[in-house]
Amino acid sequence: TVLIIMKANFGSLALLALLPAYTKALVGVSWSMANTPAGGLKDITFPINMAHAVHESGYYYAMQYGFVGLSDIGYTGIQPRPNNAHGKSVVHGVFSSFVNGTTTSDSNCHLGADSGPGVSCAVEIAVSSGYAHTYKFEVRNAGGTTWVGTMIDALTGVRTHIGSWTLPAGSGGIESSQLGFVEYYPWNDGQNHPCNTLPKTKVFFGTPTTRTTSAGPGKLDTPYEYGDCVGQVDFSTTASASGASVTVGVAND
Repeated sequence: TVLIIMKANFGSLALLALLPAYTKALVGVSWSMANTPAGGLKDITFPINMAHAVHESGYYYAMQYGFVGLSDIGYTGIQPRPNNAHGKSVVHGVFSSFVNGTTTSDSNCHLGADSGPGVSCAVEIAVSSGYAHTYKFEVRNAGGTTWVGTMIDALTGVRTHIGSWTLPAGSGGIESSQLGFVEYYPWNDGQNHPCNTLPKTKVFFGTPTTRTTSAGPGKLDTPYEYGDCVGQVDFSTTASASGASVTVGVAND
């Protein structure tokens, strides 16, 4: 999985240098939250809509977040899946920490993240509405250094627990800025893949929000493409105050 560790004010060239060489990265998008307290945010919510995604495994649409006092990060996001045996759409939600020493007792989670330290949590729900609904991915402090990830249907308000984990003692709240990404993870196998075989997809990243006192507003910068296929995968983006849409990929279903 793509991991781009960012501190505030990094330029795009610095971000590229932090990308693992084996990763076929596609799209990045920076987010920030104004007026973040020195101790960090107590919560953050990232809206994501994948209404135009093909119902197949492969793509990951995610937002990363860092913590005050820690160099490693976490991420949360959404992945499409094949329809289930009853013809319903399947939505896969993810909530992970890459911080060494993270612990969990949550049944949706397990130790380890992308073959490294941390904790990975995931949940799948079957829905009859296809992928039309926007899902909000809430990362919320539950007391001390414990964090809970929740996937919220923006239309119905239904909340689905993704997982929970506890960071090492002394860590603070969520930092004021980080990155999101679009990843096609079947290409993270160390092999060469022709850019013109990348499946087409479209996603909308909403502007992040928080309920932390006096913090905000959130901001989402214009998405950009990077990696080995820049200029070869029909990348386009449209940004507005509410967020940004991304289209990438050239191969038909």
